[in-house]
Amino acid sequence: MSTPEIVHLNDLQSRNRVLERWEKHRHTNVHWFAECFAEFIGVFLYVYAGVGSQLLFILGNILKEQGLSSIFQTGAAYAAGIIFAVTLAAPVSGGHLNPGITIAFCLTKGFSPVKAIRQILGGYIACLLIYVQYHDLIKSAEGALELAGPGTLDSVLFTPQGPAGAFGLYAPPGSNLGRIFLNEFVCDVMIALVIWCCLDPTNLLVPPFAGPCVIGLVYAVAVWGFSVPGLATNTARDVGGRLAVLTIWGTKAGGGKYAALAALTNIPATLTAVTLYELFLGDSARVISSAHLEVIRAHQLHARTPNRVHNESDNILTEKEQTDEVERV
Repeated sequence: MSTPEIVHLNDLQSRNRVLERWEKHRHTNVHWFAECFAEFIGVFLYVYAGVGSQLLFILGNILKEQGLSSIFQTGAAYAAGIIFAVTLAAPVSGGHLNPGITIAFCLTKGFSPVKAIRQILGGYIACLLIYVQYHDLIKSAEGALELAGPGTLDSVLFTPQGPAGAFGLYAPPGSNLGRIFLNEFVCDVMIALVIWCCLDPTNLLVPPFAGPCVIGLVYAVAVWGFSVPGLATNTARDVGGRLAVLTIWGTKAGGGKYAALAALTNIPATLTAVTLYELFLGDSARVISSAHLEVIRAHQLHARTPNRVHNESDNILTEKEQTDEVERV
């Protein structure tokens, strides 16, 4: 079998000398910063897309403006944001974008947990920016609530129907926290199972290029069907948004007992899903699909992969190399 030709981008396109020098550092001394930025901007895109649509839905209901948004549009916006985020971040940082996924990788593949901090920061900045962009409309909605009657603003502001509810999530008034926990846990398990399935290189039905779309779709289904009882799905989105409402409205925006439920449920639910997948659905005896193998080899043959000397006549990956590269990808 002939060895396929290996072509790097810099074999065909020259880059500015400043960028060439920066790349040398980016792949060695400051690769951590590139990963940090990728996780930050990935969560930023996901939250920016979803919360913007969610806020319009809430404000439209308060101001009696038709057509600003809907639950369907909100779910589609979160899905699109996730597709953009994974596509952008995955080649650099792996595209975890979720502390639950990061912790699962820490426990199963020895990854660093520092990614989780970067993710929360991305959600925080996205929410603050959205607030500034829609400040006038938010103030109009608050004014409309004040005109509706004494105490209306205070009773609605920190609920799913209030402007703050788009940034920091709140439980519907009078709801049962036990049922909210069940709703959150089941949805998070469903989402994590699909994510782990998309990351499985032996899954012939989900090639790498389709993974972001499948992951985005499962998030959309969760929003379409189960957002009304209360749904966070991602610790980075919830904690980032919670910090944003505390910054904007003060400690009264804390969220009470639901805040802890929304922020933490995603983590044990994700670990439960990963355990179930590894025990009953994953199988190391299966063959890696050709599409995934192409991605793994492309990553291995990166011109500046640390501690890697490439031999063009060697087109075979050892079992250890395959395992290492699957985990890195």
